[in-house]
Amino acid sequence: MNEGALGRIASLVRHDLRLQLRDPAPLIVRTLMPLLLMGFMQPLFRTALRADRVEGATGAEQAVPGMAVMFTFFLVNLVGFGVFREHGWRTWDRLRASLARPGEIVAGRVVVPLGMAMLQLTVVFVLGGLLYDLRMSGSWPALVAVGAALALCVVLFGMALVSLCRTISQLAVFANLAALLFAGLGGALTPLSSLPSWASPLAPVVPSYWAMRGFNSVVLDGGGLAAVALPVVVLLGFSAAFATLTMVFFRFEHRKVSWS
Repeated sequence: MNEGALGRIASLVRHDLRLQLRDPAPLIVRTLMPLLLMGFMQPLFRTALRADRVEGATGAEQAVPGMAVMFTFFLVNLVGFGVFREHGWRTWDRLRASLARPGEIVAGRVVVPLGMAMLQLTVVFVLGGLLYDLRMSGSWPALVAVGAALALCVVLFGMALVSLCRTISQLAVFANLAALLFAGLGGALTPLSSLPSWASPLAPVVPSYWAMRGFNSVVLDGGGLAAVALPVVVLLGFSAAFATLTMVFFRFEHRKVSWS
């Protein structure tokens, strides 16, 4: 990638960052909501974990990663809004006519949401751990590796949905449905061992399952980087699949319908 391409991507990133800083409320709300829900879910998770014979469980071992995973997938909406906003403002054609190539435009639209996802995960884990007495026996680098793979997966899933949805209403519906479905099947709303019999065989087909498996390996089992290698690789595989969908179905000449 030459210097000119990097400069064009950086320009798009700065533009998106300015817009995000002007209206940080959506990110703040999506960060505070999991922290609030943890307080309600912790007693239930404490009972479930102790039934699984996790000695000294406080419930935070499931509440913190579970809510972190679920609300990270709610960021998919924000990923899509960056593209639909350009259509609503009638600036998409001007962007297409610029020197930026299609790949550069997509790359520029990914960087800020990726940073937002990492920031949200960091705040939820740090504040959730402090507020709800999370006791983690594994390594922080392993936790960061799983979080980074999850954040990339979520952002690329958002771009894949953008490529498949024509209207912002469709994006919102499918993004919220996916977030709840992934949370339920992936073990974010209940320990993986407590999933219904019909859900257990389906769980590995959603990325949230592998995120929770990785976080559990660190938080509950005291694992390090080797222990989370498989979940991280699978999450990167999901990311590659979503990136492929985006490249196949995203068309820069397609008109998309925003709220306006």
